[in-house]
Amino acid sequence: MTTTDPESPAVRAGRDVVLELAVQDPDGVRVAASVGARRVELCVGLGATGGLTPSAGLLEAAVAAAADAATGAAPVEVHVLVRPRPGGFVLSADDLDVQVRDVRAAVAAGAAGVVVGALTPDGLVDAAAVRSLVQAAGGREVTFHRAVDVVVDPLAALDVLAGAGVARVLTSGGAARSIDGVERLRAIASHAHGALGGRVQVMAGGGVRPQDVGALVAAGVDAVHLSAKRTVADDAGPGGGGDAGYEVTDRGVAAAARAALDVVL
Repeated sequence: MTTTDPESPAVRAGRDVVLELAVQDPDGVRVAASVGARRVELCVGLGATGGLTPSAGLLEAAVAAAADAATGAAPVEVHVLVRPRPGGFVLSADDLDVQVRDVRAAVAAGAAGVVVGALTPDGLVDAAAVRSLVQAAGGREVTFHRAVDVVVDPLAALDVLAGAGVARVLTSGGAARSIDGVERLRAIASHAHGALGGRVQVMAGGGVRPQDVGALVAAGVDAVHLSAKRTVADDAGPGGGGDAGYEVTDRGVAAAARAALDVVL
């Protein structure tokens, strides 16, 4: 797979394509700031669950780390994943109530935005739930996460999300890895920039490696999202999850993604 295409219209246009890192601790925020990422998605349990809502203390520390890491420019934005349980994206009344409360708490703690997702049992965007979450965000940016990758018609989903006030969607183009969904990503980005007039941004995410960045940018996306994570071995014994260790943000991978983005912009 060719990873860069310097002659593509997307690259020649000189678009402002944003780098976003999924991080799980304050040091991840500092790494993101050091490599020039615009945003972080703050979560926990990323590798094990796909990401869950961080604690109030972690969010407070992440917001403080973003402010401390700012060097004359605006601090890296902290966007909070609001997903209180693993599993699918069909929300019960209690699930939605918890998410609305978590969105309000995130905003009150200084988050620049939240990351949410809600589907109906028949695989459509749950527009009513999304509107409730957007309202709870009080004007902060709302990203719809990869729940969009399991809907039947992603372009129709994009229309619904635009109408609900969502700022962007995080999508792999329906593939396990975004590089394998690049043609669908191209179609989604074209719809977002064309029929929707840019009202919803498209952010490529899902198994992104630095060598994939050029091809994703050439597909027309507005942002590239990756975890850049590595696992630190740490045996906690049978009472602490065995020898699974824990995940941290890898500065080298993050810097390589930034460098790959700079090459094509």
